[in-house]
Amino acid sequence: MPLKKNLKQLLFWFLSLMMFIAVYQSMKGAERERQLPYSEFKQSLRDKKIVKVTIRPDLIRGEMKDGDKNVAFRAIPMTDAGLIGDMEAAGVTDFSAEADRGWIASLILNVGWILLFVFLWWFLFVKQAQMGGKQAMSFGKSKARQQDLKKSKTTFKDVAGCDETKDELNDIVDYLKNPKKYKVLGGKLPKGVLLYGPPGTGKTLLARAVAGEAGVPFFTSSGSEFVEMFVGVGASRVRDLFERAKKSAPAIVFVDELDAVGRSRFAGIGGGHDEREQTLNQILVELDGFESNDGIILIGATNRPDVLDTALLRPGRFDRRINVPVPDIKGRIEILTVHSKKITLAPEADLSVIARHTPGFVGADLANIINEAAISAAKKEKKAVDMKDLEEAIEKMMAGPQRRSRIISEHEKKVVAYHEAGHTLVAKSLPGCDPVHKVSIIPRGPALGYTLQLPVEDKYLTSKTEILNRLCVLLGGRAAEEMIFNEITTGAHDDISKVSSYAQKMVLEFGMSERIGPMSLKKDESEVFLGRDLARQAGYSDETAKSVDEEIKRIVNDCYLKAKAVLSENRKALDAIAARLMENEVIDAAEIEQLIAASKAA
Repeated sequence: MPLKKNLKQLLFWFLSLMMFIAVYQSMKGAERERQLPYSEFKQSLRDKKIVKVTIRPDLIRGEMKDGDKNVAFRAIPMTDAGLIGDMEAAGVTDFSAEADRGWIASLILNVGWILLFVFLWWFLFVKQAQMGGKQAMSFGKSKARQQDLKKSKTTFKDVAGCDETKDELNDIVDYLKNPKKYKVLGGKLPKGVLLYGPPGTGKTLLARAVAGEAGVPFFTSSGSEFVEMFVGVGASRVRDLFERAKKSAPAIVFVDELDAVGRSRFAGIGGGHDEREQTLNQILVELDGFESNDGIILIGATNRPDVLDTALLRPGRFDRRINVPVPDIKGRIEILTVHSKKITLAPEADLSVIARHTPGFVGADLANIINEAAISAAKKEKKAVDMKDLEEAIEKMMAGPQRRSRIISEHEKKVVAYHEAGHTLVAKSLPGCDPVHKVSIIPRGPALGYTLQLPVEDKYLTSKTEILNRLCVLLGGRAAEEMIFNEITTGAHDDISKVSSYAQKMVLEFGMSERIGPMSLKKDESEVFLGRDLARQAGYSDETAKSVDEEIKRIVNDCYLKAKAVLSENRKALDAIAARLMENEVIDAAEIEQLIAASKAA
């Protein structure tokens, strides 16, 4: 469609240019001709200056001598029966006659250029001004796009890893397909469905799948598209969107990033009556106002359900709130299988192993792993994607791309080797730690080295002992540096940041401190608005705050001393792992086990 429109515009401008050139050449030719009164023409004829004559009922044109050159002339004819004889007597050998062009041709040539300029002026100025006016008035029109389900039809078969969520949405699909079955029993169509969950879990894909399964019109928009710099535009766009949906009912309206317009009202210092609030009010009215919007389902998606207005979440507006969680191992296998259909996998590639190595990964992460593995295989000119490519993609996702070009000194390399060996040895020595899959001192991303720990299974609960052991593993690198070199470096800054965060959560959120007790002292961050933050108190006294700081410090120090004790007891294994890292740069889990066993046997 855009191509056809562009061709039409190109043809229009080409014809306009040709017409302009023709009129211009006609005008230019007329300007080059000398205008002679008929009497002067007759005198020049008697003086034998006329060389060539073309006679038309309304015009005489030709050439005449002017010194050493010939010039063109034109004259308006008069009734003169002896003109032919006069020309013969004057020795004019080249004279002829032209037929009358008619009044239409004369009108076009004489008035056409005026009409052309009037048309161009109208098109370039008046028409554009009208279009600008329409665009100005179209600010209130919705920018929502209606999806063509025939061209790109997404169904539940294209969505993997969230079976419970699909079961919830199947009710909506069944209602849209068979509304009479529910209306007989007095059931009403849900007004709204809220999909919430972490980014990348497939909320938008699920909404498209609902529309594809139901086979109804699907209007999609983003929450940020409703709000503009002009007051009232957002509310107008909401009205226009629902008007469009009413004409196509039953239909689905999908608003992505709903929190952009659905945040809690009256949250600002000045009362909060702003453009965003008006937009939210209009959404509330459209969902459950005086006018019924039968057959229209609003599906909203957000990863911040905690900041949404309570009026938006009540039954009658968003009747269903469906969590789209991070997939478990079964879901990850299904997601990897769906995305791997587009690439060529080697026979030995085991997606279940990749699924076990990627706990906490969402659908977007897993799709990216498959894509990165395919790119890696293509770079190496392989015919299929194998396990090495998939594992490399996981490491790239978790730690960043390799930077083999970075040159570091031997001393820094040794420091990094002992740092990573410290992480590895503490992780292998303490119970409840995730197994070490690989250790490397090849720089990846911002890190000079990394210890890759991959859990064996998905875990939904973490004990206090496991958290403390995790802190010991994080501090193992710093402890190894201090023990071997009697010096500490900046290489542990990320580890220390994570340790501090974990320790704070143990004391403030999880109630894992005997001194503070089972209390939650976390500051509520669900409504991060300036107006409410100004009046919000910490919720506990200065004495308690001092106790919290002391307890956090105690936990970190205890874990650091425990990590140093583990490394001191296994000094030979620490040296062996660091030496092998200096030699090979990368060692895997089997080699780590061999080195630890050999050091204990020595």
